[in-house]
Amino acid sequence: MKFVRFRVQDKVSYGILEEGFVREVAGSIFGDFQVKPQKYPLGEVWLLAPVEPSKVLCVGLNFRDHIAELGDPTPKLPSHFLKSPTTLIGPEDDVVFPRVARRVDYEGELAAVIKNKTKDVPEAEALRHVLGYTCFNDVTERELTRVQGQLTRSKGFDTFGPLGPCIATGLDPTRLTVQTYLNGRKVQEGYTGNMVFPIAFLVSYLSQCMTLYPGDVISAGTPGGIGPMKVGDTVEVKIEGIGSLRNRIRAA
Repeated sequence: MKFVRFRVQDKVSYGILEEGFVREVAGSIFGDFQVKPQKYPLGEVWLLAPVEPSKVLCVGLNFRDHIAELGDPTPKLPSHFLKSPTTLIGPEDDVVFPRVARRVDYEGELAAVIKNKTKDVPEAEALRHVLGYTCFNDVTERELTRVQGQLTRSKGFDTFGPLGPCIATGLDPTRLTVQTYLNGRKVQEGYTGNMVFPIAFLVSYLSQCMTLYPGDVISAGTPGGIGPMKVGDTVEVKIEGIGSLRNRIRAA
């Protein structure tokens, strides 16, 4: 099943993505819901970021090839940071190149969406607390990362968190391929089985620190091949079983 959040005129709703259509649902996708008879052709709706989380937790240095390209040692524990919900945009929304930016990079990633309130969950039970998976682009101002040595500013600009197009259920997060395309050219490809810390471990580990709420997003790190984008570029993150998250880069 593929859950989406969409807008038709001034109405925002959750729905289920079917072949060429979105079928509206009533109730909560995190609990009880009913599929309504109303459905819309996909071309007549605007897909939004599929959730409105209380927080976005991102993990760095998790794909072994990305660790190697940075020349860093393999971490013994996850390196994680927070992105503000104001970074989130949906598919086809524009990433804004900040006026103060010098180099803005793509980082295609797999993200998990939390299903219910989760605290101190064992790793063996962690995936029961995941509703499904989506594409994420952890957009980064690379120069600020180097100069300031921390990530809140360099990764926290408005629009620096494209998310979508849907939340796909029933996937095995250890057996997915993550690809990123820049202007149609493949620039990243990684297999989630090569992560240092799998999704189940990350959910368990992060829930030891903070309570996770329905809709919270955990993004699991990027493969090797990070690189810069410029105004006018189009970046696309593709994950099998989920779909394609495409965004254009525009000037502030």
